[in-house]
Amino acid sequence: QVQLVESGGGLVQAGGSLRLSCAASGRTFSSRAMGWFRQAPGKEREFVGGINWSGGNTAYADSVKGRFTISRDNAKNTVYLQMNSLKPEDTAVYYCAARNFREIDRSYYSTAYAFWGQGTQVTVSS
Repeated sequence: QVQLVESGGGLVQAGGSLRLSCAASGRTFSSRAMGWFRQAPGKEREFVGGINWSGGNTAYADSVKGRFTISRDNAKNTVYLQMNSLKPEDTAVYYCAARNFREIDRSYYSTAYAFWGQGTQVTVSS
């Protein structure tokens, strides 16, 4: 089993920045595509961004494109989500997820991911 532990969430004012981290267990991290999703209370979980095994290919939801950047450090078994120009509508619990696949094909579907972290709360005030 792959274990994912997220950190870096918190309270920030609109226009500010946060950097989320997701630490993964095991030596197979570098063979997996990774993703970030978010879910606000009472709403469905939505895709935020994905990154392939090497970090050379990424994908983003239109709502965050140009503001968020996903990256990874395979030597540290860690994936990151840098969030800039935050808006109140970005408020949600953010989840890290891992695939049993190297690439980001169909990465916008939550069912494409086999393992999930516990989530970290991001709150953006106006």
